Amino acid sequence: MSEAADLWLGMQVRDLRKTNRLSLQQLAEKSGLSVGLISQIERGLTSPSIRSLRLISEALGVTPARFFHQEGTPPPEEIGRIVRHGKGRQLRLSGNGVAKWLLTPDLSGDLEMLLVEIQPGGRSGDELYTHRGEECGYIISGAMRLWIAETCYLLQQGDSFRFRSNIPHRFENAVEMVSNVLWIITPPLY
Repeated sequence: MSEAADLWLGMQVRDLRKTNRLSLQQLAEKSGLSVGLISQIERGLTSPSIRSLRLISEALGVTPARFFHQEGTPPPEEIGRIVRHGKGRQLRLSGNGVAKWLLTPDLSGDLEMLLVEIQPGGRSGDELYTHRGEECGYIISGAMRLWIAETCYLLQQGDSFRFRSNIPHRFENAVEMVSNVLWIITPPLY
């Protein structure tokens, strides 16, 4: 079980480092730890000391508790492959009525899959934004307005979309109920 816990912890450190767009070298510099030690932790080859975990946490801007999985560690054969129902990690709950859950096991692949829950009145923001890559999605429930460049599309349950992410875009809930969208982004953004 210790091996699975080390793999799980390492995956979380790696995902958070990549989410913060830090290289191993940058995290080593911020934490004061060696690149080799951080690499071994990320690969699950060694368990970090409490001191090392605290330094990594501070460098990544989280508390050490962030790395402890309350429901227990998944079986080793599922780490990096399977996300069980209700076990996806919440990426962001912003003050604008949008919550995002990561449905892919980690951010190490070429894409990420999110469940985006948009509360009534929820939106990505008032401004159009861009980033590199491509995205697509499927409206599971409710409805969403999606702006791609100058065009606003009303998407309802069962509709899907795809566009290049370097085109200015934004979204908002279009109904007075929670809307759920399965959203896929490549390369991983969060």
